[in-house]
Amino acid sequence: MTRPFWKTKTLRQMSAAEWESLCDGCGRCCLVKLEDEDTGEILTTSVICALYDTERGGCQHYGQRFEHMPDCIGLTPDNIATIPWLPATCAYRLLHEGKDLPPWHPLRSGDARTVAEAGIAVLDEVISEAAVNLDDLPAYIRQWPHMGPRQKPAKEKKEKKPKK
Repeated sequence: MTRPFWKTKTLRQMSAAEWESLCDGCGRCCLVKLEDEDTGEILTTSVICALYDTERGGCQHYGQRFEHMPDCIGLTPDNIATIPWLPATCAYRLLHEGKDLPPWHPLRSGDARTVAEAGIAVLDEVISEAAVNLDDLPAYIRQWPHMGPRQKPAKEKKEKKPKK
């Protein structure tokens, strides 16, 4: 039995088609993020790029996205480690960290619908940035599951002993 390409190739060794197939289309990287100027913390909103198709998912102008949205960040093997806000579920991040794709990923399940079924897709939970006043973005800050930044594992809390 042949092993899947993501288990036999590094991100750098993948063809353009293989690279692109890693994207599960969840839309989480297209969410508008805010950075706290004091702490540097990245805050994610429920506002999504104006180019994102909020009904079907995916970028409406993927091939020309950098022309339409100059602040769009294209993922490459060189910059994955430098983007702290990539969701913990992102295939690029997972593979970069030496992990496998989750069972719901379309490359494993064979079905793009499993992304939504697993609660990873943002489709029904976002509003286009075209419909939002940028000054109102803080009102849209949201905690998304599995969205956390890269961080050191938390130290284990010592269990408090009951007083006698």
